[in-house]
Order: sequence, then C-alpha cells, then structure tokens
Amino acid sequence: MKIPSPDERRKLLIARRNKKMALSPHAYMRGNTIRYYEWLHSQRGHSLPHGPAIWICGDCHLGNLGPLADIDGKVDVQIRDFDQTVIGNPAHDLLRLALSLATAARDSNLPGIVTAHMLEHLIEGYEQALDTDEERISSIKKPDLVKVVIRSALKRTWKELAKERIVNTQPIISYGRNFWPLSKSEKNAIMQLFEKREILELVTTLKSRDNDTKVEVLNAAYWVKGCSSLGLLRYAVLLSVGEDDYCIFDIKEAVRAIAPRYQHASMPRDNANRVVEGARQMTPALGKRMIATRFLEHGVFIRELLPQDLKLELDQMSIEEAIHMSSYLAYVVGCAHARQMDDETRKSWRNELKLNRSKSLDTPAWLWKSVVWLLASHEAGYLEHCRKYALRLDGY
Repeated sequence: MKIPSPDERRKLLIARRNKKMALSPHAYMRGNTIRYYEWLHSQRGHSLPHGPAIWICGDCHLGNLGPLADIDGKVDVQIRDFDQTVIGNPAHDLLRLALSLATAARDSNLPGIVTAHMLEHLIEGYEQALDTDEERISSIKKPDLVKVVIRSALKRTWKELAKERIVNTQPIISYGRNFWPLSKSEKNAIMQLFEKREILELVTTLKSRDNDTKVEVLNAAYWVKGCSSLGLLRYAVLLSVGEDDYCIFDIKEAVRAIAPRYQHASMPRDNANRVVEGARQMTPALGKRMIATRFLEHGVFIRELLPQDLKLELDQMSIEEAIHMSSYLAYVVGCAHARQMDDETRKSWRNELKLNRSKSLDTPAWLWKSVVWLLASHEAGYLEHCRKYALRLDGY
C-alpha cells in the first residue's frame, strides 16, 4: 500500500473509521459515542436514576474493558480507556455497558430472552460491587472466557507484544497499514518529549528499572489505531532502556469529553489531566502508569504498553457465557465506581437502583426501556451508516 504523508492522513483515517464501524452493529456501537448520548437524551420521558457525583468512564463498552497489569505485574480485568472520563452520573456507564452487551449478544446470534437475563445479571453484579469491600474483588468467580484471557496475558512476553503491535521483534517500527511516517516537527517533538525528567521517571517506574538507566528513542511512527479516536494524534514510540531492554510507549491526544458531566463538578481544565485523573480514580493500576503533558500544543497522555494489557474479544458467546459475563463485567465497573464512595453513598445509590423493579422482571424499568429503545435506534443508525459509507468503499 502507498504510505500516506502527514498531510494526507485525515481523509484516509475518516474512511477507515467509517469502514470499521460498518463491520457489525457492535462495531458501530463501539465507535459511536456521540450518537449514544444523542440517542440517550432524545428519549421521550427519558429518566435515569440520579447517581452520586463520581468519576465515570463515559464510554463503558466491552472493548474498553480487559486485563491490565499494575506497576508490580499483578493482572486483573479493569476499565482500560478513559478518553471520555468525567465526573458524572454512574448510570451512564451502566447503561453503556448494557447496550454493548446486548449488541454483542445479537452479534452472537443469541435469542432476545438471553438479553433479558443478561440485564438481570448485570444489575445483580453491579449491586454486588456496591456491597463488597474492594479487597475481596479477587474472590469473585471469573467467567471461563476471562480466565483464559488472563492466563494468556500472564504468559505474554515482550516479543509477543512487539510482534502484535509493531509486527517486528527487531528494534524498529516498520511503516505500513498501521504505522505511518512522521513529519519533521513530530520527530523533533518526540525526541524532546523523552528528554523530560517526568517522562524518563515514568519509563523507569515499571519493572523496577534503575533511575539512571539510559533511555533512547529508537523509532517512532504515527499510529493508526482505535475507531472513534481515529483522526486524533496518536504515536507509537520504541525505546531502548539500558543494555537489552525495550519498551513501546503510546502517546494519545486528549480532547474535550462528549460524556455529560455534572455541572458543578470540579475537574482538571486540561483534557489530558482529566483523562489521567479519571484513570487514577477508577483504575489505579492503569492511572499510576500514565502521565499528562503537552505535545505540539496539544494535550496528550502517555503510557507504556505492557504485554499483559489485552482487550476482551467476545466475538461469539454461548448463553451461559453471555449471562455470566454480564454479571462479572458489571461487577468490575461497579468496583471502579464503589471505590470512590463512602459507605453511606454506596448504600444510598444501591437503594436508588432497586427502585422501579417489576414483579416479572428483576431489571429496573429505566434500564430495560432504555436498552430496548437504544437498540432500535442503534439498528437504524447502523443500517443508515452502511448505506452512506460502506457501499462506497472497496470490498463492499
């Protein structure tokens, strides 16, 4: 393929994003945070419970949860993306996760009754997190699919990470479909960035590296990655650390969040600092590995990629797996919320969630009605997206 110049990026990135979103209803849902909130607020008589003012993910779908390693190497499933994080209503995370699970169930050709059971177990898992001390998180039974992914994560090595991310175990990033050349100003800015003391300290924090270890930028490229974020600044940087250690750093632009925030909530004005603070509050294992800074007059956040950091890929699920996964992932999200609440706030929020339960369905009316409404709107939006974009692209 022809490698685009920096001036040619935007058009190609938008085309790639539209094509990715046309691959399936779930891919469309994952890449369309803007439409999610537009749909949500256009509902007639729409009413969600008013949760406590805490940091929320803001884009809590399946692709944004997965195994993460902390600075000591411990691995567990956590929320792993905070581009949309704000201090807002935790009900938004719960509903976004419910919609994601419902569309994943449809992609797995599961009958509608399974979605009903999934939402029942989702609310049960979330409420369980509000009742559970954070220290007992590891005692919660994990679905078999999650166990397999975590075992795989624990076994992964630097070579596997390099092969997956840069398609090369040698100390070089090769240009191609996912990595594009940098402009001269981008190259210079990256070299200057990794001369900063706070960035070097971030490099040496992990793996107990010596603070005096020599850190050198070997290679860097514009990274074509993600879906809804395609078009933002994104870079992969390959570093040598000391004699025989290598690592890959991810530099990502932070922009204004679409997720609604509580009006009087006090958050960092700088978007990169907002992302890092949200991560530290909700997923300390990741937040402690991140830093916010400026890059070419843009706010960015930086983190080292570890072999243990994986997405949960749930292309096909059985009925039992789908139901168990709903409960477990809701529990993970609930723990991220609950760690920010005192006992009284947890109790009050849990009681609020118990309202509006019917005798025939243990799912709160607001959650069930919202998911049904959003699924219908989502399906129409997806088909319209395919009509507008996918048919114009090669291969459709």
